[in-house]
Amino acid sequence: MTASPPPPAPWRATVLTLFPEMFPGPLGVSLAGRALASGIWSLEARDIRASATDKHRSVDDTPAGGGPGMVLRADVLAAAIDAATIAPERPKLLMSPRGRPLTQSFVRELAAGPGPLIVCGRFEGIDQRVIDARELVEVSIGDYVLSGGEIAALVLIDACVRLLPGVMGKLESGTDESFSDGLLEYPQYTRPQTFEGRTIPDVLTSGDHGKVAAWRRAQAEALTEARRPDLWADWQARGPREQTRTSQKAPKSTTDG
Repeated sequence: MTASPPPPAPWRATVLTLFPEMFPGPLGVSLAGRALASGIWSLEARDIRASATDKHRSVDDTPAGGGPGMVLRADVLAAAIDAATIAPERPKLLMSPRGRPLTQSFVRELAAGPGPLIVCGRFEGIDQRVIDARELVEVSIGDYVLSGGEIAALVLIDACVRLLPGVMGKLESGTDESFSDGLLEYPQYTRPQTFEGRTIPDVLTSGDHGKVAAWRRAQAEALTEARRPDLWADWQARGPREQTRTSQKAPKSTTDG
């Protein structure tokens, strides 16, 4: 009698922050919270100040060359990263407005792996030497600046967790939505049939799945062309064959609640 293989290790998120009390925050409720409680993924929030060496637990200093604000020290942050003792195959990320954009394809890549270590910066930034020495990959959630990396880390983790097996009720829920195939998602409707004089489009209640799919495809294309010309240009560059292949998906049927 052969032994059963061990269960797969849960996807792990290790967060280095000056404010560990911010976690799990919204990740402790809804789909992510249920998945966290059931062991599908795990979260560790570590306090960067624990690696400070002086009595004041100092983590920052003035920027070399002058200028406003403070900079997170390389020696303190490097010690915090080393103390996390993560496996070498886990990516080490730094939430930063100058980083690689967090796209849906990048999210799928991270969700398919063992889970990242995420550094949350504060102040004017962090010493470039620790970025280089610890090979941190800078990641941005958008072209704007936040007070710190914690909210950005929450966004990244949530985007990944919802794609983990067993988190969403239907596999299609993660594939038939905005960015999953290069287009924005089509409009959604549900009961009541009429709301303030506005009715559900007839095609969606026709029972003709082919017409429903065609309507949704047309709506997704129109929205993408109008709102995201960058995505629309990429979509057009794919060619008809690739567009058809990525559009042949079942309608999504669960919500993120």
